[in-house]
Amino acid sequence: MKQTAIKAQDAFFKDFDAVKMKEYYREDYIQHNPHVPTGLAPAIGFLPVLKEAGLTYKNHRLLVDGDFIVMHNTYNNAEAFGAKEVVTFDVWRMQGGQVAEHWDAISPVIKETASGRSQFDGPTLVTDTDKTKDNKQLIANFMEDVFFGKAPEKITEYISTEQYDQHNTMVKDGLDGLNDALAYLASQNNMFDYHKVHRILGEGNFVLTQSEGRWNDKPQAFYDLFRIKDGKIVEHWDIIQEVPAEMAHDNGMF
Repeated sequence: MKQTAIKAQDAFFKDFDAVKMKEYYREDYIQHNPHVPTGLAPAIGFLPVLKEAGLTYKNHRLLVDGDFIVMHNTYNNAEAFGAKEVVTFDVWRMQGGQVAEHWDAISPVIKETASGRSQFDGPTLVTDTDKTKDNKQLIANFMEDVFFGKAPEKITEYISTEQYDQHNTMVKDGLDGLNDALAYLASQNNMFDYHKVHRILGEGNFVLTQSEGRWNDKPQAFYDLFRIKDGKIVEHWDIIQEVPAEMAHDNGMF
């Protein structure tokens, strides 16, 4: 299925090929990007804009979880997506060998970050596929205890005290960096507020959560990607995107 996903991605964002789009995307393709109408026809109608802009993309991580594909991508000449360079998480639901549904979160690429790491660099190799179920459960428990505040004192049971590489642009590496960032947000009365986890998707050592909540007093989509090693979280990437009041469809962002 990974090869099919790459071909579908290339048809849209590399070849700009309407014929291939019809091969790899369902006619009733369901869209959750808030700015793009649902259906295959609007996606095909978008191809000339992307081609004229000279859009290019690079896939950094690709995970398969059942019928779901998770892609961690960067795009250049991507003004149509809000900035010249953007980083995205794209989630596809596959059906009958075609893309049936799409969710995403998009952020401009930030060159200077608190940790010195980019929003997309770091390990890419999927390992420990036999531990997928356990790692997804670890993240489910982590979200419940830490992000939803059931037992925040258990944070060191989930995040490694020896290594925690951070790709959030505002947070430094390590548990100390995370605690400093959380303390600052609390002092500003502006803490991330997670309301609901919609999906936990993963393959091996990588697990992605799709959540909704509030930040900056506005509704947000939170995408968090974790890398797990020996039963502990050792790395984190994320994208936070505001949920607009009006969308190009009625499907919502989740």
